[in-house]
Amino acid sequence: MTRLLAMAMLVCCLAMPGAARAQDTSSPEALAAARELSAIMTGNTMTEMTAALTAQIWPSIERAFGSKVDAATMMELRAEFEKTVGALASDVMKDAPAVYARHFTAQELKDILAFYKSPTGAKALREMPKVLADVGVQMAPRMQAFQSDLNARLRAILQKHGYKD
Repeated sequence: MTRLLAMAMLVCCLAMPGAARAQDTSSPEALAAARELSAIMTGNTMTEMTAALTAQIWPSIERAFGSKVDAATMMELRAEFEKTVGALASDVMKDAPAVYARHFTAQELKDILAFYKSPTGAKALREMPKVLADVGVQMAPRMQAFQSDLNARLRAILQKHGYKD
């Protein structure tokens, strides 16, 4: 039954990206606006997101190495971690304009751009990575209990239908 749960979770994870790939019906105007939006959103935001992820994840990596490595090695490991996270984020964001253009019309994208060019929108771009990092910190302690609860619920349904370990 554990294998069935693992397979169900894997299928869900694999199905989600496919569901997000709707037929590309975006106009060239929408794609141009989406590129501009992506450029605004990825500027300093990627640096801040990398810093936030590092602040959240790095302490556990550092604890894992503990006294096994010297300070110079630890600094090099951290630099590589930050570089790799930043590269992943940049690579993922290359696809963002097409995604934006699939979900929003050209006019909607122009409206979003106008907002992000306003003082409040500019502040949202600066602060949102920090907000999301704070939310992630609050969510992290709940994830293990959530996963255990979810597994128990799924197991109960499988047992109800006659599936056993």
